Amino acid sequence: MERKNQALMAAYARVLREKRKAANLSQEELAFRTDLSMSYISFLETCRRQPTLTVMDAICRALDLSLTDFVGQVERAASEKSAKKQKRT
Repeated sequence: MERKNQALMAAYARVLREKRKAANLSQEELAFRTDLSMSYISFLETCRRQPTLTVMDAICRALDLSLTDFVGQVERAASEKSAKKQKRT
C-alpha cells in the first residue's frame, strides 16, 4: 500500500483551506486556536505535511466541524479527483 497518496493529500489540503476561509480565519488565527504553528498550517494546506488524527481533531474543533464530516468531504474530494484522472486516461 502506498503511504503517500497524492490525491488524498491534495484533497485534504483543498478542503482544509476551503473550510478555514469559509470560517473567515487566517492561517495565523487557526494556528492560535489549535496550538499549532502557522507554518504547520501552511504546510498542511500545501501538501508538505500529513496531519495526525489528533491534529485533524484539533483543526475540526477550531473550525466547528465534526471530524466525521470533514473526513467524508476529503474522501469525496479525493474520489472526484481520481475519477477525473481516470477519465482522462
